[in-house]
Amino acid sequence: MGEEIHLPRPSLIPVGMAAAITVALVGLTLSLILTAAGGVVMVVLIWRWIRDTRQDIDELPLDEH
Repeated sequence: MGEEIHLPRPSLIPVGMAAAITVALVGLTLSLILTAAGGVVMVVLIWRWIRDTRQDIDELPLDEH
């Protein structure tokens, strides 16, 4: 038949990244604490996003051509 289509799991990480970027940018004008908090959240979310992507890739079947 055909190949199975692989879709990643649903995730709220991109929404969290958008919020963290917004907090960091608003923090640039208001407070260094907000900038730091947004930056820390971004780093954590990037780490989780990479980890989740690696897990998805590991679950893919090996191509035996």
